Amino acid sequence: MRLRHGGLDYWARLYDDATARLWTAAPWEGGTETDRLVPIKKGAILPPVTPSKIVCVGRNYREHAKELGHEVPPEPLLFMKPPSALLAHEGTVLLPPQSSRVEHEGELAVVVGATLRRADVATAARSIGGITCANDVTARDLQRKDVQFTRAKSFDTFCPIGPWLETEPGELASLSLRTRVNGETRQDGRVADMVWPVAELLAYVSSVMTLLPGDVLLTGTPAGVGPLAAGDVVEVEITGVGTLTHRVATEPA
Repeated sequence: MRLRHGGLDYWARLYDDATARLWTAAPWEGGTETDRLVPIKKGAILPPVTPSKIVCVGRNYREHAKELGHEVPPEPLLFMKPPSALLAHEGTVLLPPQSSRVEHEGELAVVVGATLRRADVATAARSIGGITCANDVTARDLQRKDVQFTRAKSFDTFCPIGPWLETEPGELASLSLRTRVNGETRQDGRVADMVWPVAELLAYVSSVMTLLPGDVLLTGTPAGVGPLAAGDVVEVEITGVGTLTHRVATEPA
């Protein structure tokens, strides 16, 4: 995880519900654990990564493609979000004035742990640095209007991620993902239902662009996406990882 303590930003490992043990750097940068324990204060948790890029996959769950009236493409559909869209756990998604229909898309986020370029699937699988929860927040009306995804996916705060990384997730296909809005379950999916599994996605993306340690791959969202409104509280939960929570508000004028 990453947290702010004493005005400085640190890598750390969760020690218990209230404290974390600081690291010298990110694990993929050769960081090591120190003996320094610090309290986790409210609002101190940062996005768990500082990626050079956020690569996303569309229509990777058949039922989600169906609910939007699309076919599953013959190969992974890629788009990107800028790092400036990142939002930490317990942050606030801001609804922009350009859109009247902003929706949630709870997703499994994969963090790259080693440089990948034209990697095979086995190499890609070994290069997963960790997983976490994310919300690919989308201005759906702008997505439909623009045809391509850049504007609809790229507003500041449109990529909540966290709260921390699970660096030993085990078998990814066994994980489930749920998105709740104000306590109501909107999405309930299984990673096993992905059209393209995580390692195949990483290998595919690496055939297009070099993936660097710390880069993020959003792996697609299950069915059940829906609108967000000011005042909403959103939770994205992945079994064995944790729960990402954020609020929603209208962007100030």
